[in-house]
Amino acid sequence: MIGPTVKATSLPSSPLRTKNNSSIRATVLKTNPDIDSQRKRPAPPREKWTVRETTQKCGVLETLAVSLWLGWMGALVYAIIGLTILGSAKAWVVFVGLCTLSLVLPRDFPAKYGRSFGDALIKRGESYFGLKTVVEDNDELEALPELDRAAIVAFEPHDILPYSIFAFNSGLGRIPGKILANSQCLMTSAVFCIPFLRQVYTWTGGSPVDRKTFRRKLEKKESFVFCPGGVQEVTLMDPSRPDDLVLYLQNRKGFIKQALATGSPIIPAFGFNTDGSYGYWIPRGKFITRLARSIGFLPLFFWGRFGLPFGIPRAQNAHVVIGRPIYVPLEGDEVKQDSIEKYHALFLEKMEELFERHKEEAGYGHRSLKIL
Repeated sequence: MIGPTVKATSLPSSPLRTKNNSSIRATVLKTNPDIDSQRKRPAPPREKWTVRETTQKCGVLETLAVSLWLGWMGALVYAIIGLTILGSAKAWVVFVGLCTLSLVLPRDFPAKYGRSFGDALIKRGESYFGLKTVVEDNDELEALPELDRAAIVAFEPHDILPYSIFAFNSGLGRIPGKILANSQCLMTSAVFCIPFLRQVYTWTGGSPVDRKTFRRKLEKKESFVFCPGGVQEVTLMDPSRPDDLVLYLQNRKGFIKQALATGSPIIPAFGFNTDGSYGYWIPRGKFITRLARSIGFLPLFFWGRFGLPFGIPRAQNAHVVIGRPIYVPLEGDEVKQDSIEKYHALFLEKMEELFERHKEEAGYGHRSLKIL
């Protein structure tokens, strides 16, 4: 079978990997990373970027694969409505039994075959969304394992569903080096309480997150991807202001503290073209906001491709850009508040710069980034 067409641009070596300066450990780890030098460091020039682009294909197989990956919420809603209207007692018993079985079985069941199935879905999703990835500094990411620490990929924005985060799936081979070879995407534990969805999201590289899990992974030197803005960003979406792109990051400092405690570099990443994947109606109010934060997701009504409520996303061209790592010192259990504030400010600055560098090419030239 002929796979999707992928165009790649190769790059010259990073200065960190030159003959006389071959170790990132020697240049970064030996001294505490300096905020001012990282702030003043020029962005990687365009000719240094690694660009990979998959030709978009939205055929029957691609649509089926994305439905099996992202369509379970709608499938469950339609099943419940159908059974309520037409279902017999026997049909209800079968449905409830299957849902119960999914909730009782381990979420990675059957581990080996489930992951293979998940990888196959993601490969088809790569074509469905015409995935384009831009890695700004290939060699620097390749060198990260020399630090012997986990890396945190902070991906934005969340939108209705941050599906383009799948670009970091190791089966796609989009991220250079080994730092993210076995990484997972950390997401709200609420989705792993939903039958069938919990298995599929696990097969495709998802894992539930809480503060203890976050810290434990860093201590075990297991890199991961997550969306720091979280569900709060969904509550801030406003269809009456389509040119505003809102990130909820001003008060998101917990992951900065965890990074400083373990000396883990933070890699900013941005996903273009997720907005517009769904039409939506979001209930407003303080109660809804508090409810969303407490349960880990926002109750809302949305519709996707073919206008189907709770359906799969429209076939947008996913465009993901990955910036240069932000290096932080190792402060252990005595993380200073001053360090948290400084590195949080640096992270916000680098995330905004990443957006600004790529927005024209992504078709976002008229858009404004607002960080709340």
